[in-house]
Amino acid sequence: MQQRDKIKPILFSIIKHSSPEELKRQIPRDIVAGIVVAIVALPLSIALGIASGVSPEQGLYTAIVAGFLIAFLGGSRVQISGPTAAFATIVAGIVATDGMDGLIAATIIAGILLILMGLFKLGAVIRFVPFTITTGFTAGIAVTLAIGQLKDFLGLTYPAGTATVETVDKVAALAGNIATVNAQACIVGLVCLAVLFLWPRLVPRVPSSLMALFAGVALVSGLDLDVLTIGDLYAINSGLPEFHLPQLSFALFRDQLANGATIAILAAIESLLSCVVADSMISSHHRANDELVAQGIGNIASVLFGGIPATGAIARTAANVKAGGRTPIAGMVHALVLVAVLAFLMPYAALIPMPAIAAILLHVAYNMCGWRNFAHLCQTASKGAVATLLLTFALTIVFDLVIAIAAGMLITMVLFMKMVSEETEVKGWKYYGDENSEVTHLRELPKSVRVYEINGPMFFGMTERIADISVKDFTRYLIIRMRGVPSLDATGMNALENLYEYCSAHGVGLIFSHVNEQPMKTMRRAGFVDLVGEEHFRTCIDDAIAHTRDLLERDGRGGKPAPPSA
Repeated sequence: MQQRDKIKPILFSIIKHSSPEELKRQIPRDIVAGIVVAIVALPLSIALGIASGVSPEQGLYTAIVAGFLIAFLGGSRVQISGPTAAFATIVAGIVATDGMDGLIAATIIAGILLILMGLFKLGAVIRFVPFTITTGFTAGIAVTLAIGQLKDFLGLTYPAGTATVETVDKVAALAGNIATVNAQACIVGLVCLAVLFLWPRLVPRVPSSLMALFAGVALVSGLDLDVLTIGDLYAINSGLPEFHLPQLSFALFRDQLANGATIAILAAIESLLSCVVADSMISSHHRANDELVAQGIGNIASVLFGGIPATGAIARTAANVKAGGRTPIAGMVHALVLVAVLAFLMPYAALIPMPAIAAILLHVAYNMCGWRNFAHLCQTASKGAVATLLLTFALTIVFDLVIAIAAGMLITMVLFMKMVSEETEVKGWKYYGDENSEVTHLRELPKSVRVYEINGPMFFGMTERIADISVKDFTRYLIIRMRGVPSLDATGMNALENLYEYCSAHGVGLIFSHVNEQPMKTMRRAGFVDLVGEEHFRTCIDDAIAHTRDLLERDGRGGKPAPPSA
């Protein structure tokens, strides 16, 4: 195995290949970037913890444990990992139905799957998830997240026992309890939302989410507003994360297998997409398989220390790059700074009003939805691509991510096969006296020889095109030119075998010209080359035509070209 194929954290490579002077210059910049990212991550981690149906400090546990380990072991120079909006609704659903033990089991499964994906070099497979699908499910998650925040943003009160696990249930609960809206909560939420959108234009270097929290606390505390705060709903724990292994069972893991697969798929897609974005910002290249292994280890450790699933966070990664971070040290420093915040400042989180948290998450959902890309695709993409986009979007909202991605990939594969099959063509060469062939070539062909040229891949989506090949009563040899065939699958192979049987039944010899490497391997593996005869596979069309002349002369049929048509 070559060195570049080994699973090796990029941090180790940076240290090995950087001079002491380079490290001396960069490490202080990474420390500053880590502090900046921690300030950005603080309110988001608390908000996403609450949105995920767990306590505020569990969001910080995730940023600390997963953030440190993924930075230390990962394959990206600048990736920052932690709780993200993409996981919020999924985690909340698992916690609501199966509790924390269910979430731990699902995340351990996801972590194992991520590690296996990395070890089996599946990082490159993520490239094959189409942009329409990622845009559709990302927008769907954003809408689901936004719907989940409207209760706290509007200050609504739900009767005990109201079902709010599924998105449809949340919409029904909102509609049924809209009369309980709290005007004061709405004011706090709107002010915080305004700060989130306007503050970056005034002081872009100070995180707007942090300023929104300060504004919300000032409003509620200063004006003594009747608005719920984090302290009203949660008992704040400022202790450091502790290792906890719950009672896990085979039955629990079996029941959580689907949830684990969902978390693994989303973590892989989100983290590697974030790596790609980061690469474009610093002109670098990430190690996809290393990152997957690190994500798996980080997620397992996160839930065992009281956290929730984590993945690469594009917004925090971008903040790291803008602050000067260029090595994983920045991500590790960000986690350590959050440890200090958790130990000394966490009790003050009780003062944060819930509408402020809801406003932050609505702002996250807005940035996450990518509505410009969504609208652009609807306007410019093909009908099939738009259908895939809308279906993935709708299924993510109504059902879940796995169903949405599975349905989207199925439609995409069908559309892809249709597109490729339309590009594959079978055309006959014209010879003297034949006025019905589709293509004219200048070479002189014996009248008893017909030439068909196949262009495009031969797979199960287009093998019926082989039926277009026909022979006339006077045809003695049929040349199949395959210079334009890059690939051949088992169904295409079967179609060629049927063509051989058809030709044999009509007394026609079959000659192949310029068969490429992959189709030739498939033919040899199927025993087709031996069936047809090695000598009937020629390297070029001129050689194939000369070969048929030799065969005609040998058989006494004559190899002279047919006379020109009248």
